[in-house]
Amino acid sequence: MPDTDVLVVGGGPVGLAAAIEARRRGHEVVVLEPRAGTIDKACGEGLMPGALRLLRGWDVDPVGQPITGISYRSPGGYVDHRFRGAPGRGVRRTVLHDALRERAAALGAVTVAGRADDVRRTPTGVEVAGITARHLLACDGLHSTVRRVLGLDRPSPVRARRGPDRRRYGLRRHHALAPWTDLVEVHWSPVAEVYVTPVAPDLVGIALLGPRGVTLDDALAALPELAARLEGTTAGPVRGAGPLRQVSTRRALGPVRLVGDASGYVDALTGEGLRVGLAQAVAAVATLDDPAAYERAWWAATRDYRLLTSALVAWAGSPLRPALVPVARRSPALFAAAVERLAG
Repeated sequence: MPDTDVLVVGGGPVGLAAAIEARRRGHEVVVLEPRAGTIDKACGEGLMPGALRLLRGWDVDPVGQPITGISYRSPGGYVDHRFRGAPGRGVRRTVLHDALRERAAALGAVTVAGRADDVRRTPTGVEVAGITARHLLACDGLHSTVRRVLGLDRPSPVRARRGPDRRRYGLRRHHALAPWTDLVEVHWSPVAEVYVTPVAPDLVGIALLGPRGVTLDDALAALPELAARLEGTTAGPVRGAGPLRQVSTRRALGPVRLVGDASGYVDALTGEGLRVGLAQAVAAVATLDDPAAYERAWWAATRDYRLLTSALVAWAGSPLRPALVPVARRSPALFAAAVERLAG
């Protein structure tokens, strides 16, 4: 007999969400995670309305700051759109992780310290780190060990064998000052995007998306108004992540499901990565016995994210980059439609 019904590899937000969903459906669950305590990482920390709705469905309601919409800004102007429905929320990654971890534990999910250095198929499922399970949900992030061990990695088309490195990376730093807006501001500097997310009454998160080697200070130097607001308010270290673009050859292999960033990732530019990851967690648990059904559900859950994000990343990396915000200003209905689509 296997030790558990569902083994979740990775105890981040998506892994814990998968554990919660599996427990709610009556499965025994073990979460395999090498890191102890609260886990932080570089991310924009903005929960879209759709992500917040999913969390509340699991009785998870982390504290944070209301987010009522998105603002694209450049030195030449800005365009705002406020969500037509319920607001989202800016939430510290550590706060979100604690809320999900507490809920998973309350539902009976067991967390075990360990690494998924090897994945072995068995007649009744899988074996990882000495734990046998009927099903494996790989929620172990951008650089998923499970994806690599099972040979499901596909080289990213963004990285050419020769020539400049066009891959994109993310950085995040907190600043101790009261939020001046309830919008997520996306500042388009010449070389990177800088996100401002209110996450507490006295704290904002500043995240950068751009090519390797560009620092937050580099990007802020081209955004003097924002730099002046933030001067002298740094609160905590810079955290990084990347390269962001990851591609998998498939998302389901026998009893294994790749979920969240482990299943493939385009970019954080649209800010809906967590919403998509949570939706994948729901789909993976609903299709434990049907790999083909999970593949279909995965494509459906990620379609808008992949299409819109890929288009924006392509535009951001082209000579037309300076025109993006002016075009959005001239087409507010189109900008609004894109934001509403991503809000979920």
